[in-house]
Amino acid sequence: MRSPLVLALLLFSSLSLAAQTRINSSNSVHPAPNPFQGDQIFHQNCAACHGVDGRGHGPASLTLKHPAPNLTLIAQKNGGKFPFRHTRDVIAGAEPKPLLNDREMPLWGPIFHQVEADQDWGEVKLTSITNYVASIQQK
Repeated sequence: MRSPLVLALLLFSSLSLAAQTRINSSNSVHPAPNPFQGDQIFHQNCAACHGVDGRGHGPASLTLKHPAPNLTLIAQKNGGKFPFRHTRDVIAGAEPKPLLNDREMPLWGPIFHQVEADQDWGEVKLTSITNYVASIQQK
């Protein structure tokens, strides 16, 4: 069961995004950046290898020993069900080590758990990015 603090943080994150806007010089309204929004976390940390569409063709993928996986096929490869906990564990680096110990993907768990303004927002970020990856699954 999720702790009330994590649920409160998720609620706060989604409400603060809806409430925050900034007006540029042309008076058009744009949402303020939200460091806890899954798509923004993905584009800042994952798109270099997995591509902006999650299909594994990011510019840095050319330098990898193994191709970056197509993240839009996770559910399809799992009988149509998105394995939320396993995907989250892979992102965090909590899954069993791969054979030959040659994981090229960073261990995002410790990175996301760095303290920001006396708060550990790691669980919120891991949940947000996993929800984003779930949202880009091919039907």
